[in-house]
Amino acid sequence: MEVNPPKQEHLLALKVMRLTKPTLFTNIPVTCEEKDLPGDLFNQLMRDDPSTVNGAEILMLGEMLTLPQNFGNIFLGETFSSYISVHNDSNQVVKDILVKADLQTSSQRLNLSASNAAVAELKPDCCIDDVIHHEVKEIGTHILVCAVSYTTQSGEKMYFRKFFKFQVLKPLDVKTKFYNAESDLSSVTDEVFLEAQIQNITTSPMFMEKVSLEPSIMYNVAELNSVNQAGECVTTFGSRAYLQPMDTRQYLYCLKPKKEFAEKAGIIKGVTVIGKLDIVWKTNLGERGRLQTSQLQRMAPGYGDVRLSLEAIPDTVNLEEPFHITCKITNCSSERTMDLVFKV
Repeated sequence: MEVNPPKQEHLLALKVMRLTKPTLFTNIPVTCEEKDLPGDLFNQLMRDDPSTVNGAEILMLGEMLTLPQNFGNIFLGETFSSYISVHNDSNQVVKDILVKADLQTSSQRLNLSASNAAVAELKPDCCIDDVIHHEVKEIGTHILVCAVSYTTQSGEKMYFRKFFKFQVLKPLDVKTKFYNAESDLSSVTDEVFLEAQIQNITTSPMFMEKVSLEPSIMYNVAELNSVNQAGECVTTFGSRAYLQPMDTRQYLYCLKPKKEFAEKAGIIKGVTVIGKLDIVWKTNLGERGRLQTSQLQRMAPGYGDVRLSLEAIPDTVNLEEPFHITCKITNCSSERTMDLVFKV
């Protein structure tokens, strides 16, 4: 009968802690009116509480900062930071210590170690520290794999691993809509309007630092999210760019195809790549996040074999008097010549 040997205790201890910024301390105010039995007792206790804001004791938000008590949420586009420490708990010198940190996702395995070189020796009660950073680019389950290998004084090679699993959540819900519109009468190209709806699906407000559209090489883009007030350019959302939880904001962009990429009087056919959205935000105490959408594609409207466009038309006309209209007829077919018959 085979018996498994008892689990050997290691000489080194591994500690892993996620690095996040502290949060503001919150307390629950307990108060009452002066005519109630406690009188001013509750209010005085809150005034004496060092965690409350002087002069605004009934506010839940305090002046102190608290360290994170749990792992917390990690959102797509944010930077995951972790502190790794290996401590020698034994009374002997350990040699050839190698610490590796890998991040396993559903599609790949990434090496996050700052250095892959082994430490020659680690004396008792000493430690090896490392800080890793990684910008999260995938949604779903992530596993941080920390592996430690070393050699004892007797020459025995030891190895152990620890696993830390966490979820990456989606911070924003982005929806896009395309609107095809013909340009003004003096132009021969077609404009495309892109509406981007961005919703904050987290539980905390966001400061929207930047929302821009990076066009493809086929288009020039103009942002339509600002107005001119008293000679100053101001966003249509006002001076405060905060997006509350579950709130949605619309951004509008106008794209015009470049002449060198337009076919036949500025008509672009089929499926074309418009560009991608670049979104940058900040949460809590300035923690930064960034997302880029995949390339947005737009199906150009079909004009058939012949396209009729107005080049010039008067704004007003007199009743029962002739007036002039200038039309332009374009053969959109690249395969054959057409015999034109035009009737009004």
